[in-house]
Amino acid sequence: MASDNLDGGDPNLPDLGDAIDTVTFGQILEMDDDESDREFSQSIVQGFFEQAEETFEKMDKALEEKDLEELSRLGHFLKGSSATLGLTKVKDSCEKIQRYGKKENENGSPLTDEKVCLEKITTTLEACKKEYHEAETILNKFFGNA
Repeated sequence: MASDNLDGGDPNLPDLGDAIDTVTFGQILEMDDDESDREFSQSIVQGFFEQAEETFEKMDKALEEKDLEELSRLGHFLKGSSATLGLTKVKDSCEKIQRYGKKENENGSPLTDEKVCLEKITTTLEACKKEYHEAETILNKFFGNA
């Protein structure tokens, strides 16, 4: 069932909740040659899932090693790919991880205590994984893979 999509999203898209920006995701769907199988957009989404899982594993390892620089780099990397698909919550959490890895607060001000940075990354990464799994469930259902 289509939602009202007051955010300007495609009224032909089902309600994707607040985990996915319908305007951005709709742009990905527009690249499909055939709306009935959505082969192109589904391959992009599946590729993202694989990339995200690998990145989360790398983040866990970097967190274990207390490697703030690597955590910042990985946060930046996943932020970009999640933004491309419209996964706004994941993107926002990855931006926080990127900043904490640079020893910055969310607003960009200095945060010099590495222990606090690592604690904030731990909490944010946990939330990010939950947000990712929420989006993954919604997208798998959308593509009929649930």
